[in-house]
Amino acid sequence: QVHVVESGGGLVQPGGSLRLSCVASGSIDSMHAMSWYRQAPGKRREPVASLTTAGVATYADSVQGRVAISRGDAKYTVSLEMNNLKPEDTGNYICDAVDVCQTGSGTCYDFSGQGTQVTVSS
Repeated sequence: QVHVVESGGGLVQPGGSLRLSCVASGSIDSMHAMSWYRQAPGKRREPVASLTTAGVATYADSVQGRVAISRGDAKYTVSLEMNNLKPEDTGNYICDAVDVCQTGSGTCYDFSGQGTQVTVSS
């Protein structure tokens, strides 16, 4: 089994910063990437940033220049540094472990966490 756990969300004023963390654990042989999505109430889930195990980072246009995704010190961890936060950044931030191949399994799947809430408000 694979578990994905996010942390670091909270309430922040516009212009503030937050650092989110994501850890994937379990019987993992390999994975393709770890990605962040967000979902605001009544809206579709949208991509925020992604980092492949090869080190390639991609960002949504809406956060480009304000957000940085990086690999953590431990294996299968990523951080999302968010600066100059805006009210429209409010949402539940969900981490996905993408294309995870588990020990002893011939197939690979994506695994998601429950998310961490980010609220940007004065």
